[in-house]
Amino acid sequence: MVQLDGYSFDLERFMSREDFDRIKEFSSDKQTPFLVLDLEKVEERYDALTAAFPFSRVYYAIKANPHDEVLKLLAERGSCFDFASPYELDQIMGLGVTPDRLSYGNTIKKAKDIAYAYSRGVRLFATDSEHDLRKISENAPESKVLFRLLTDGSGADWPLSRKFGAHQDVIISLIELASKLNVEPYGVSFHVGSQQRDIGQWDNAIAACRYVFDWAKEIGINLKMINMGGGFPANYLDPNTDFEVYRSEITRYLDDDFGDDLPEIIIEPGRSLTGDAGILVSEVVLISKKAEYNQYVWVYLDTGKFGGLIETLDEAIKYPIFVDKEGEAIEAIIAGPTCDSMDILYENFKYTVPDTMEEGDRMYIFTTGAYTTSYCSINFNGFPPLKAFILPQRTENEKKKEVYQTGNLFE
Repeated sequence: MVQLDGYSFDLERFMSREDFDRIKEFSSDKQTPFLVLDLEKVEERYDALTAAFPFSRVYYAIKANPHDEVLKLLAERGSCFDFASPYELDQIMGLGVTPDRLSYGNTIKKAKDIAYAYSRGVRLFATDSEHDLRKISENAPESKVLFRLLTDGSGADWPLSRKFGAHQDVIISLIELASKLNVEPYGVSFHVGSQQRDIGQWDNAIAACRYVFDWAKEIGINLKMINMGGGFPANYLDPNTDFEVYRSEITRYLDDDFGDDLPEIIIEPGRSLTGDAGILVSEVVLISKKAEYNQYVWVYLDTGKFGGLIETLDEAIKYPIFVDKEGEAIEAIIAGPTCDSMDILYENFKYTVPDTMEEGDRMYIFTTGAYTTSYCSINFNGFPPLKAFILPQRTENEKKKEVYQTGNLFE
């Protein structure tokens, strides 16, 4: 077993000790695994993002975290919403959000689902193929259509390459076709990949939009909107470039390519709004070694890939993981509880844990407010879906007392 120096974790990088202790106390009587969501963090991120890009409108990607309280908060702050299915549509409209604040951003849609969204008042759709475009024209006449450009996702921890979008030549032909159908070719969309660390990817995508806008204008089509998708990062184990650099560089790219002729801009954040707002609390079920002289311990938790942590596939997203105990640091392989051999969270990348850790102790997995409850299975091995609790909000006096020093992206 690899023995290191004393176990340490840079808690202040992710939240203050006071905030952590508040979450720990709130969690103490609840049965693991579960997610704790701090809505104050969601509100802070939303306000910071809208201040950074005042020329844009936010269309929150519901799939990132569809908790009703998250959606209500964002709706109250003025957010619009991107939905991907009639089920998300019913949920968000059930909370009182009007259809003029909605976009059907999924390019893979049944004709009946397009017709249903249209019947509920939705008039903004995305597409990347001829068959889907014709379905929109037939089932959502006179709607506005955004055409999604293909990006390669380079530099993203969770890339979205190949499945969505089409090359410029296809997009150009679709725009020309749309002008002859019963829809309005309205703009262009793209997504540079989730948790995108290479800011230059926005430069490439915005330049491609400029090319498409110019070409469309030559044949008499005036495009009016760019949907820049998501990609803004949350605060995981690997450090990010400061968010101010994202703001300044993306703004510069837009100015370089469009200047005073800036079209309507919308963005679809998900991870960056809710990721930092969640802590997944899990219990250590088993600690074992595979051989007497094996270098590492195996730590099995009561949640895993099928309990909301699917983004550990290929160890793509490295969550900050904290055990609130002192001791010498040892290296561990971390796995989930199910009878599936792929339910290993981290094997190549070794996390350190204190050698005093025991079965029954709790692990706190930070930055899990996005893509956990919405990704978890509902009954694999009989395990129920991941529960989520809303952290009680602090009073104004409590907020003033705290000196918040996390160094997070949005400060």
